Amino acid sequence: MKNKRQIPFHQYIISILCVAFLAGGSCYIYFDYQYKKQLANTPVQNSELKKVDNLYNEIINNYVGKVDEKKLVDGALKGMTEALDDPYSSYLNEPEADELDQSLAGSFEGIGATMTMMDELPTVAQAPIEGSPAAKAGIKANDIVLKVDDKETKGKTLSQVVSKIRGKKGTEVRLTIKRGEETFELKIKRDTIPIETVKGEIDKQDPTIGSIKITSFGENTYKELQDTIKNLRKDGAKTFVIDLRQNPGGLLDQVEKMASMFLEDGKTIVKFEDKKGNTSEDVASTDLDGGFKVTEPTVVLVDEGSASASEIFAAALKESGNKKIIGTKTFGKGTVQTIKNLNDKSEIKLTVLKWLTPKGEWIHKKGLEPTITADYPDFAYLSPISRDKTLKAGDSSPVVKNVNALLNALGYEVNPDTSDFTEQTKEAVNAVQTDNDLPVTGEVDNDTAAQIEIEVGKKIKDNDQAYETAIKELQHENKKN
Repeated sequence: MKNKRQIPFHQYIISILCVAFLAGGSCYIYFDYQYKKQLANTPVQNSELKKVDNLYNEIINNYVGKVDEKKLVDGALKGMTEALDDPYSSYLNEPEADELDQSLAGSFEGIGATMTMMDELPTVAQAPIEGSPAAKAGIKANDIVLKVDDKETKGKTLSQVVSKIRGKKGTEVRLTIKRGEETFELKIKRDTIPIETVKGEIDKQDPTIGSIKITSFGENTYKELQDTIKNLRKDGAKTFVIDLRQNPGGLLDQVEKMASMFLEDGKTIVKFEDKKGNTSEDVASTDLDGGFKVTEPTVVLVDEGSASASEIFAAALKESGNKKIIGTKTFGKGTVQTIKNLNDKSEIKLTVLKWLTPKGEWIHKKGLEPTITADYPDFAYLSPISRDKTLKAGDSSPVVKNVNALLNALGYEVNPDTSDFTEQTKEAVNAVQTDNDLPVTGEVDNDTAAQIEIEVGKKIKDNDQAYETAIKELQHENKKN
């Protein structure tokens, strides 16, 4: 077993759906924030706990079968947290706690998807990390994993499923995914999850606009963002687009420093509320941002994959910085959990606080509404192509219908509503293969499917209505100035 990372009691995390272990990469949000004074210093003593002790002794002393004492205790502890009926609170036994600690450290290889259990099936909790194998394969939030390498996941624990999905860089895993009424198979090559969290470039059409993509809020994201802004300024940027779409979150200390950069000192970044209704807040300050301020016109892009720390950042800039938020409604995650080691390598993750926007709004399960609504084109929400078999003329299935829709989105004369692999489908596939130096077979094998998805991805990027709206807003701001 690898050395465990010890997480102090006062370090808080916000998770998207609990218990969400990462199949590679870190998407948990944990808060290094002092709230000990808001938590009880001593556990509540309850005479009802004697019933638990009595039952334990009764089983140990009289049950006729073999008893695994550790398993018995784990079951009791899990049952206690499950009785809270809170998907974000849970007891983690040693293997599960180790999985979580490693995910927080972000020190392992995998596919970059966050998993949770819903209705006894492993489910993708949120958008995969951008650039990760899961993202490249087209996995989306709420996808249900029915099989891993042809092995059923029903009846397995989350830890068991994740251990099968994770693996060494370069190895392949096959997932059978259910999305809505559609079921398809994906072959995904595991990799090291990208640790660079900020990418910046000058907009290709307007050299005065700096385009910044933030994929998560990691340990160095504040410094990365600061360096990126400095470099873009040198390259001529006078305004900025901050893209938080599909950003599942990250560290509170980083998002606070980053939000502070865009706000006047003293402006509220985020508020917290405990179970008694007591509130506190964090505000922009030199202590947070070191005096580094971004006063240029700035807009923020969000979507339904923007969660937790992304929502804190967007809400802070919207409500305290009067910045325009462009895109679609965000995920909506407004509770805070704390992790406590139980002194035996197990841990408890417990909901202890709410976080609120600067104006005091709790966006939990509601999401943050954008200032301006804009989205990707409809074909951006088509499913990836199932890899369970090669598709060819004469086939008819929902998978073929999806291929037809993707080909139609690329401009080929294919009926997007038919489930049949028609002659038009074959001609379009031939064209894709010819244009990309693939064997011209007219059949959709793994390589052809991957190329179709790559081409669609390019077209989505070229038809990014939210980004185009952001550019127009900034150009309007430039004219006013």
